[in-house]
Amino acid sequence: QVQLVESGGGLVQPGGSLRLSCAASRSIFTITVMAWYRQSPEKGRELVASTTSGGTTNYGEAVKGRFTISRDSAKNTVYLQMNSLKPEDTAVYYCNAIRYSSSGPVNYWGQGTQVTVSS
Repeated sequence: QVQLVESGGGLVQPGGSLRLSCAASRSIFTITVMAWYRQSPEKGRELVASTTSGGTTNYGEAVKGRFTISRDSAKNTVYLQMNSLKPEDTAVYYCNAIRYSSSGPVNYWGQGTQVTVSS
């Protein structure tokens, strides 16, 4: 089992920055993929960014060049640094972890944190 707790969401003006955190209940060395997704009524759920235990990162087209995903293994935490925020970044952001067990991959989700970009 993996529990994920997100924090760092809030209200920010266009052009501003926020950093989201996702704290895992176990060592992220045992988690193959950690990712951030977001969901809004207009766009549904979309991948924002992901990082693998091997260090590979991937970003959604809408956030490339503005968002950065990173992991701190000592703190079992993954971060999402969001810069140059736009109103269309408004969504609930969810942390996701994929851990491979003997029976295959298992997905875990956090409870979500609201990000609102508005003047």
